[in-house]
Amino acid sequence: MRALSMDGTSLAPIPSRPSASEAAYVALRRAIVSLELPPGARLSRQELAASLGVSQTPVREALIRLGEEGLVEVVPQSATRVARIDLHQCREVAFLRLAVECEVVRRLAEAGDADLVGRLRADHAHMREQLAAGDMAGFSIGDAAFHACLHEAAGVGGLRALVVSRSGHLDRLRGLHLPQPGKPQAILAQHAAVIDALAEGESLAAEAAMRAHLSGSLAEAPRLRVEFPNYFS
Repeated sequence: MRALSMDGTSLAPIPSRPSASEAAYVALRRAIVSLELPPGARLSRQELAASLGVSQTPVREALIRLGEEGLVEVVPQSATRVARIDLHQCREVAFLRLAVECEVVRRLAEAGDADLVGRLRADHAHMREQLAAGDMAGFSIGDAAFHACLHEAAGVGGLRALVVSRSGHLDRLRGLHLPQPGKPQAILAQHAAVIDALAEGESLAAEAAMRAHLSGSLAEAPRLRVEFPNYFS
């Protein structure tokens, strides 16, 4: 199908593929959030462009977007660096996530969706397999997918994108916490508690389980800051 502009001119459909700028943004954000590019790391546009196989213009545009998210410090005429973890921003987005996701699970518990519970249990079993296999990258993806599934089921999938866009600092804090002994097992137990509460239609229990799940890494922030002092602002 062809579209028309307001003056009647025929316009060709735009190919549905990410631009170089978008691809560079996604790749760099993933590297920053995963701590592959650690807090404080110097960023060279020339080196990043060569690594990504693009020109420097998409890299510059991606860095500007990451700067707007607070994940990159772009200093004119000086070095551009990965921003250090800001605990104030961590607390703000944790507040946002609690407000949104506790309400999400409350509504889902009241709705009683057996198909959703079945999907969540299957995904939970897969996360257990990933943990047993030592696939922590897959485990982290599964954790994110769990939350995305809840948002979609509650009809507020767009809010998930908003939360993710604000979560860069908190996600890095969680990335430091995840390898700590017992943390992956705690995540699995907390997911199971949320799923069980949804299955039983217990809205208060679902909220309490989600609150416990979302609060763990922030509670560990003081200890992690001592352990990784160069990673924090």
